[in-house]
Amino acid sequence: MGKRKKSSRKPAPSRKKDPLDTTFTCLFCHHDSSVSVKVDRKEGIAQLVCKICDQRYQSKVNHLTEPIDIYSEWIDAADAAEKERSVQRRPAAASSSRPRPAAPPSIPSDDEDDD
Repeated sequence: MGKRKKSSRKPAPSRKKDPLDTTFTCLFCHHDSSVSVKVDRKEGIAQLVCKICDQRYQSKVNHLTEPIDIYSEWIDAADAAEKERSVQRRPAAASSSRPRPAAPPSIPSDDEDDD
């Protein structure tokens, strides 16, 4: 025969949840913990601000959005803006899929003598 089970066991200790960061490294000035994210769920807006270089980003939020999500969106938006800026600065490509227009035929000049 087996042992009797205890009638009341103590519940297992719950795991301690580490809070997610709300301060991050700035993409532009590279200072640690200079970017803070404030999420206003009532208004549905999150604001990201760098204390050093005063870079700002604003985004819409929902009930699942966390500060790290806003920081990630900022990184994606900055990358997209940089790619767009580099495309605008790039000179026109030398090669094209369209053929070049033919040069007009040369017209003989009257200076030549046919002696």
